[in-house]
Amino acid sequence: MPGAHLQTDAYVLHKRPPSDSFVALTVFSGEKGLLHVLQRLPKRAPAKPARLSGGAAINHPLDLFDEAALLLESTIEGRTWFVKEARLLHRPEAIGRDYETLQFASNFASLIKRHPGPEESQPKIAALLRTAFAAFAAGKRPDVVYFKSLYCFSRDEGYPVREEWLAKLSAAERAATEQILHQAVAEQTTPPPEVARHLRRLEAYLRGFTEILPE
Repeated sequence: MPGAHLQTDAYVLHKRPPSDSFVALTVFSGEKGLLHVLQRLPKRAPAKPARLSGGAAINHPLDLFDEAALLLESTIEGRTWFVKEARLLHRPEAIGRDYETLQFASNFASLIKRHPGPEESQPKIAALLRTAFAAFAAGKRPDVVYFKSLYCFSRDEGYPVREEWLAKLSAAERAATEQILHQAVAEQTTPPPEVARHLRRLEAYLRGFTEILPE
């Protein structure tokens, strides 16, 4: 019996060490949510990232944080998908050039992997991943990018972070938190230790009153 096929754009959230022939990836699609895929390793690495050539998709080894257009095939159960075609749409290479940025971006990717959300949330999560990975790649204040992304994810998942968490802070703390949330990342002036303190408070609230478990 023929297997299933799926065409979708997705973000790479996790990459396992490769085996002899395949590398195992966890990707997130705004249409299908979390998918576990296997990509066959090329016999030799390409000289440069694959792009669209003459209108045809080119296979390219995928990496963490990549956005790619995928053509997948699976057995009838559809539990594991095999990459038939992969066209690289965007690779935020700058994320890997700084350890702190890589750590925060990996933490956010892991969060989405653990909490992929219900079907109705998946398009918003995909949009948030696009925004977050682009902001991490810009190299400005990864601590702020993570804090904003975590807040937005929690709010979009329906948790009353503004009404229950933010509203119950003191006036001074609420004003400081709102400044971080509303100010552009490149214009942030809040010192990193202060951002870390606000982040710990948000994470404590999420662990205590929601199903979201930050690292």
